[in-house]
Amino acid sequence: MFIVLCCNRWEMNATTRLRTQAKRVMVGWRRSALVRGSFVLNVVFALYVAVHVVAPPRLVTPRGAVSLLHDNLTSSSSSSSSSSSSDDPSADYPTESEPTIDDPSEPPAPPTPAPTLQEKVYPDLHTCHTPTLTARPALHGTHWVLYNYIPADTQPACNESVTYTTHADFTFLDNLVPLVERWRGPVSAAVFAPGGDFNATLRTAAFLRACRPLVAKHVTFHLFFPADHMPRHVPPTAHLVAQRPSCSAPPPYLAAHTYKRARNLTYPVNVARNIARRAAATYFVLASDVELYPSLDFIRLFMGMMRRQDASRVPAPTRRVYVLPIFEIKSGLRPPATKAALVRMLKRGSAIPFHKFVCPQCHKVPGMREWAESNATDSVNVVMVAKRHPPFHHWEPIYVGTHLEPFYDERLSWEGRSDKMTQMYVMCVLDYEFHVLDNAFLVHRPGIKRHRRDRHRDMLTAKQNALLHNKITPELHTIYGKRGTCFL
Repeated sequence: MFIVLCCNRWEMNATTRLRTQAKRVMVGWRRSALVRGSFVLNVVFALYVAVHVVAPPRLVTPRGAVSLLHDNLTSSSSSSSSSSSSDDPSADYPTESEPTIDDPSEPPAPPTPAPTLQEKVYPDLHTCHTPTLTARPALHGTHWVLYNYIPADTQPACNESVTYTTHADFTFLDNLVPLVERWRGPVSAAVFAPGGDFNATLRTAAFLRACRPLVAKHVTFHLFFPADHMPRHVPPTAHLVAQRPSCSAPPPYLAAHTYKRARNLTYPVNVARNIARRAAATYFVLASDVELYPSLDFIRLFMGMMRRQDASRVPAPTRRVYVLPIFEIKSGLRPPATKAALVRMLKRGSAIPFHKFVCPQCHKVPGMREWAESNATDSVNVVMVAKRHPPFHHWEPIYVGTHLEPFYDERLSWEGRSDKMTQMYVMCVLDYEFHVLDNAFLVHRPGIKRHRRDRHRDMLTAKQNALLHNKITPELHTIYGKRGTCFL
């Protein structure tokens, strides 16, 4: 009995030990599995972090497909906004509107070119209107004007050329021949033809047109006269154009007797200047005197300058004109046609600045040394940008401008002098820039001008100066104001 009980207790103890050991083995295995599982999970988590956090994936698209991808995304934004972001498989991925990897084979985009002079200052040049040269009469103050009375045979478009606007009476019209030989473009000539000078003017114009073909091709004549000095008869334009006078006969402009001189009429220079400029059919105009001959090929060179950058550094367009320096040469010499020839004459002393012995301050050009030293090239450029400020406050430049520049005061006559000073004062007050051109100039008809005493003209000068200072100057101050650096 005792033996049986001992055997049973031993069996029970053995069974308990086996169960305990089995439990311990099971717990150890579970712990080992948990450790291994935790290790695997840690590795997976580390890989996930490395892939999705440390180095997020990029959507690299071809350069040409970037805009298409952006358009597709934006076009579908309205439909995708109603659905959950979890429904979009790419919702968890950042997108880029530009590729982050540049193609080294493609060159960088060129910089935006600076605007040309035309684009900056004259954007309406190619939309200007070209009027027809139709004859028409008009009353201009106290003067009758026959606009386009004898039109030129050719007419360029308004945006293709520059019109040389000038004035004279018939005794000075011989200057049109050397002028137009150099200019080779449209000329608008206002001719003072009072009383009996009207017929002499018609004969002179007919002679020049028949015997000097370039005059017929380029020059348009506008005849004007005071209402109290009318001609006896005004024939139709067609009658004048059809005339064919003899080229071997003495030119009519050589006549010694004139109606103007016999009636002691003053020359209304500013009326003539304004008529010629108003009648110009091009966007750009060069208002000048008939005895001033331009350098060769100016029109082509000037229009070429419009395609280059502006010389002015100010960002916005400015009021500006383009100045041609003026020179005189000794009598008997042939006027220089190019800058190189002119510079040689300046060095020899056979050419001088205009009015050097009459009114040197009136035509003292800023940057004249730079002008003379600049190289003569096949282009026109701006060598100096100046203002009409001291010591150039008496400067009377001749320039290329547009129809927007101030007109001349028609109360001033040529005999009274200072006839351009009012316009210059207004342009100074309006803060105009004067762009001096390097390879362009005007040269006066041969002969050095010197001061000559003329009591009658001195009397008219004193009278005109009184008009300028007592009446015109206060008017200009009222209309345009004052500027400390501007003088009349």
